[in-house]
Amino acid sequence: MSKSKIAKVLLSVLMVLSVFLFSACGPNTNNSGSSNQSSSNQDISGTATAVGSTALQPLVEQAATLFNQKYPNATINVQGGGSGTGLTQVAQGAADIGDSDIYAEEKSGIDAKSLVDHKVAVVGFAVVVNKDVTIDNLTQQQLVDIFTGKIKNWKEVGGPDEPIVVINRPTSSGTRATFKKIVLGGQDEVQGLALTEDASGTVRKTVAEKKGAISYLAFSYLDDSVKALKYNGVAPTKENVINGTYPIASYEHMYTKGEPKGVVKAFLDFMMSDEVQKGPAEKLGFININDMKVTLK
Repeated sequence: MSKSKIAKVLLSVLMVLSVFLFSACGPNTNNSGSSNQSSSNQDISGTATAVGSTALQPLVEQAATLFNQKYPNATINVQGGGSGTGLTQVAQGAADIGDSDIYAEEKSGIDAKSLVDHKVAVVGFAVVVNKDVTIDNLTQQQLVDIFTGKIKNWKEVGGPDEPIVVINRPTSSGTRATFKKIVLGGQDEVQGLALTEDASGTVRKTVAEKKGAISYLAFSYLDDSVKALKYNGVAPTKENVINGTYPIASYEHMYTKGEPKGVVKAFLDFMMSDEVQKGPAEKLGFININDMKVTLK
């Protein structure tokens, strides 16, 4: 073979090898998805504020922490203050999200038509008493009589001979609005004997420390420091809320003024993801809307 032909063969071999080497050193298509995902995570950025319901607050706080871990450039600031505060602030544009235990239409002075409702969970509420109260059940009528001041001593409902101390919630509380609507039939709670406490954590602490105390808390705040009572003989459990036998429950709403965009929309979508619904939501005692067998009023 002539030298020129040998040179041409060698040149062809080198060209083929260069193609293989280029392909091997080029982008790995198997990793391109994770690369795009990382880029996508970086694209979600900004800060948003969620204000309102203290019943919903523990879930929103934990979801916000997970959201920040997933999207390092995004921050969700979470504050309490009650459902009324959340609705007022989101309606005024002072907050991006208004957390509420009640529908915006139930709050006076709110332009509900300007708000968009995002139902993110169902929450049950339990009547709680100090652990020295030796009863485990109250009927609706007994609760009406206690919270309107007609019954003032626990011995009148089979408990110890000691005064009943009603721990009340402020008018801005969505928990109070839910309890008043479902249990009290809209009747006003007793004044004078009642204490007014704002945050759910404070209510729990007061009930735990005050002999003869009674109030109501979201399932997410129940622990061994207080006693949760049956209502009309039905235990306050997730299963009983789902099947409709335990009626003291409400939707948890996260309202926005208009349709959400950017980091706010991303966070609301995240709230409905399995990562939240099957994670902190379940652990905290909240109920996935999709699990409900009845529709709440």
